[in-house]
Amino acid sequence: MVTSNIKHLRKSVGYTQAQLAEKLDIKRSLIGAYEEGRAEPKLSTLVNIARLFDITLDQLITADLSVSDAKGAKAGAGQTGGKLRVLAITVDNQEKENIELVPYKASAGYLNGYSDPEFIEELPRFQLPMLGHGGSYRAFEISGDSMLPIASGTVIVGRYIEEWNTIKDGTPCIIVSQKEGVVFKRIFNKIQEASTLRLHSDNPVYSPYELHVEDVLEIWEAKSYISSTFPIADLSLDKLSSIVLDLQKEVQKLKKVD
Repeated sequence: MVTSNIKHLRKSVGYTQAQLAEKLDIKRSLIGAYEEGRAEPKLSTLVNIARLFDITLDQLITADLSVSDAKGAKAGAGQTGGKLRVLAITVDNQEKENIELVPYKASAGYLNGYSDPEFIEELPRFQLPMLGHGGSYRAFEISGDSMLPIASGTVIVGRYIEEWNTIKDGTPCIIVSQKEGVVFKRIFNKIQEASTLRLHSDNPVYSPYELHVEDVLEIWEAKSYISSTFPIADLSLDKLSSIVLDLQKEVQKLKKVD
């Protein structure tokens, strides 16, 4: 029973064996051994598993959790505003996490399916080796011009943030919330004093606004982006005037040398 329950709990929240092992501070190979019935967990490990998934030790040992669905999972663990956040992921045949892509057209559905493993499994997925192996990543196609020069249609690759209190001011992030949907903004952290996040656009046309943490479902720190549109050079009137002035100064220097 314990064997099937450990595997069920792990898969129900989208953990890889490596992720669960890290949470329990044991070797990944032990998780595989527990799930295949080749080894039995120590009592201390069973207690830690029960605590991690917020179930009783009796449920873990005697109940069939795949039927009773007593999972109460704490996946992603970072809780803010008393909200439980569950991160569903997919892995390849080598147990490496994929990067799931949320196209703009699927962003509305993502608000309901973000913690549903079946929904996440239906998303396109890929790998980006240069991101390394630390953390979980997801890609989101953005729309609009609020973060120019990053253009509409760009795919932002973000790393999942568990502890929102650690976000530094000015960090570019994908924020998923019931109120705003999926947005790409710079976060200014007001959680300690007001339980809010202040969201800023890079495009000065758009005014900053506050978002209460109770409305937030997920936050992904932007780490990379994929775009078919190259950033447009800043050729504003002020920029052109500055270039002309610099050229004039260089010409004056050359004349003095002559």
